[in-house]
Amino acid sequence: MPSDAVLYQAAALCLTYPDADFRARLPLLREAAPQLRGFTDHAALTPPGELAAHYVQVFDLKDRHSLYLSRWRDGGTRQRGLSLVRFEDVYRAAGLEFTGEELPDFLPAVLEFAARTGDTALLREHRQGLGRLRARLTDFGTPYASVLDAVCATLPIPHTEVRS
Repeated sequence: MPSDAVLYQAAALCLTYPDADFRARLPLLREAAPQLRGFTDHAALTPPGELAAHYVQVFDLKDRHSLYLSRWRDGGTRQRGLSLVRFEDVYRAAGLEFTGEELPDFLPAVLEFAARTGDTALLREHRQGLGRLRARLTDFGTPYASVLDAVCATLPIPHTEVRS
């Protein structure tokens, strides 16, 4: 298991809809993953309805902030279907069956997979898309950008991305 497993699991929870379970886990997330304190502190201080509305505004109303990794590489093309099958194949090869309500390329699912198995190949393959999502979240001014900052800091920089 990679040393970043706790961070990946915590980031997965931070990038899902902030329901009551998320709020109950905030103190644990804050302690377990200090890299995410900027976000967890913000989430703890933000009223639940406001935090939920912000999540919807950022991720559900803005396709420019898609949490579906294959969208960053394939867009809405036919190739995306093949990419989704690839995600499922990777999960199956690790002895896991993807049964989530989301598609298999949903970033929180991929982060949880990496945390559970130690396999960061999907994250590394999609590092460029993660960097683009991170930049867009930063430009949008959302605290969710700090979650992507922490995840991206654990991954090698692709040749086409320059860290500033």
